[in-house]
Amino acid sequence: MPRPVIITCAVTGSQPSFRIHPNIPITPQQIAQASIDAARAGAAIAHIHVRHPETGDAVGNPELYQEVVERIAASGVDVVINLTTGFGARFIPGAANPRVADDASNFQGPDERTRHIVQLRPAICSYDVATFNFGETAFINTPAHLRAMAARITEAGSLPELEVFDAGHILLARQLIAEGHLQPPGHFQLCLGIKWAMPATREAMAFMLTLLPPGATWAAFGVSRAQFPMVEAAIEFGGHVRVGLEDNLYLDKGVFAPDNAALVARAAGIVERMGHRVATPDEARAILGLPRASAAIVGDDARQ
Repeated sequence: MPRPVIITCAVTGSQPSFRIHPNIPITPQQIAQASIDAARAGAAIAHIHVRHPETGDAVGNPELYQEVVERIAASGVDVVINLTTGFGARFIPGAANPRVADDASNFQGPDERTRHIVQLRPAICSYDVATFNFGETAFINTPAHLRAMAARITEAGSLPELEVFDAGHILLARQLIAEGHLQPPGHFQLCLGIKWAMPATREAMAFMLTLLPPGATWAAFGVSRAQFPMVEAAIEFGGHVRVGLEDNLYLDKGVFAPDNAALVARAAGIVERMGHRVATPDEARAILGLPRASAAIVGDDARQ
């Protein structure tokens, strides 16, 4: 039966992709505009990281998040805000003493990683239930840190999007749910195709789905050339989808996507070709159990 399919657009991410692609959003204005354009193309949710406006490097500055959210709100475009808590999980052992982080690490504690969530109270925030080798670095989210972050996210009233990169991450998420740190049944994002984690295949996605709690909502994405094949698989298996320049720079082989909106439009076309329809922001809120017309709170109220 036809159903509404939520499209999330991950507009910029934390990788140094701006060194490859000329149109990666970097400044708050660019990130906000990319989110607005993605929403107009059919994205119900904008997944947002921030970058240093001058260097383009990933940062976790709450003031930059606030500027992005304020700009989106001022546009009048309706889109569900999803702010990342992923910044602060990277650890690189120091060469002289592996117990001391290398200067290139950004490893932080739970309070630092969720400060902008408590301040801005977005409808959704990503929550990486994951420790694994991410390229040449370690991406670390210990159970103790996850419990502390869950408490802060609950305080903010945000829905944690449980990002899982491998099968064991789902099992850990289920344990955190059983302990009462996360609300059942959970909303999961299956992250496929990242090196040294679950591959971007239909078989891998199908296996991960067997591990989800009964009644859980879920979406999935594949990186790089797997982005659109995983869109098709997720729709076929009954889930929702994510696209965007965070995960994939190309619209076709060797052809850069001009912007995030083009990737969203391609995903929307797949949704419709497969006999479904693109979910509106309010439909996404209803599916995920969010308050109607939910939005991040900004300005002085956010700091009270």
